[in-house]
Amino acid sequence: MISPLSNLSSKAYTKAVKPLLFKQQPDTVHERLLQIGSRLQRLWVVRNLVHGVWAYENSAILGQEVLGISFRNPIGLSAGFDKNFELLPMLKSIGFGFMEGGSLTHEPCAGNPKPWFYRLPKTKSLVVYAGLANQGVTKIIERIKDYKPSTFTDFPLNLSVAKTNSKAAANEAEAIADYVGSLAQIKEAAVGSMITLNISCPNTFGGEPFTTPEMLERLLQKVDGVHMPQPIFIKMPADLDWPGFDKLLSVAAKHQIAGITISNLTKDRGQAKLMDQLPVTVKGGLSGKPTWELSNNLIRQTYKKYHARFVIIGVGGVFSAEDAYTKIKLGATLVELITGLIFEGPQLIGQINQALAALLERDGYQTIHDAIGVDS
Repeated sequence: MISPLSNLSSKAYTKAVKPLLFKQQPDTVHERLLQIGSRLQRLWVVRNLVHGVWAYENSAILGQEVLGISFRNPIGLSAGFDKNFELLPMLKSIGFGFMEGGSLTHEPCAGNPKPWFYRLPKTKSLVVYAGLANQGVTKIIERIKDYKPSTFTDFPLNLSVAKTNSKAAANEAEAIADYVGSLAQIKEAAVGSMITLNISCPNTFGGEPFTTPEMLERLLQKVDGVHMPQPIFIKMPADLDWPGFDKLLSVAAKHQIAGITISNLTKDRGQAKLMDQLPVTVKGGLSGKPTWELSNNLIRQTYKKYHARFVIIGVGGVFSAEDAYTKIKLGATLVELITGLIFEGPQLIGQINQALAALLERDGYQTIHDAIGVDS
């Protein structure tokens, strides 16, 4: 059971901490959170305190084995927050069942010119323009291997892999070599429980070349040749209609792809239900609630056609247990979030898990597995 302090910290975050943070530039807040969190997580007293106050454990109903990997709960961090895998112990302590770090690329990348983030508070969204900033696969592998093995006990690590955001990796051959080079190093280092191929980052040189069936086919042929021991997922775009999305799934189904992550940021501002003013000078894709219906519709249709073939990770607009439950009932086995964490606070993860267990019990399900896809 979550400590009563969780509810108090939720109110404190909403009434005091969040207003202070939201007065600062979001890039600055993100950097400071990484710096402070990486220092605090070195203290076992802090990790234990955080876990005791915020995390919720109920593996009997929330736990599941997916693709041979054990998850103590289905709520994970999405890629884009911990780009360089710096906060693993702390993220585990606050109650995440797994995390997706990165996206990492073969070469270090400074990302796009800042600012990377712009808040849309009423819309419950961030405009994201980071451009795959990361320290590169070599340094990130070294960092992962420096963590104690116990860090990964009941905490699977999902490595998001993309092509380096540079002109050199913008053509097809170099982009594919970039993906394959990272995968080969990950395989040799034997790190990570899962791999996600990010083919849909909207803010890079060359756009999203592997979101066409022909290009995806060529990429996956080379990925198959690496023979990764970890199950591989594909992070899909949000803005494709179902026929176009289905064509990509049909290609993925012919290859060594175990799962589909639905979905990435949306670029379609014309269709997004914005409740804030968004200057045209602000670049980037939209996270959070503007992706909610897009991802849900794609999850539903993917599960209907491919539930026997792919495991689905649902991403987009999750701010509560009810949101996570909706994605699970539409067909997601696992759920990831970032924007909800930023808007609601770190205690949200345990609160989602506790309320999700209650929702499952209310509806008569013995385990979370029983609820997957019931509304598709």
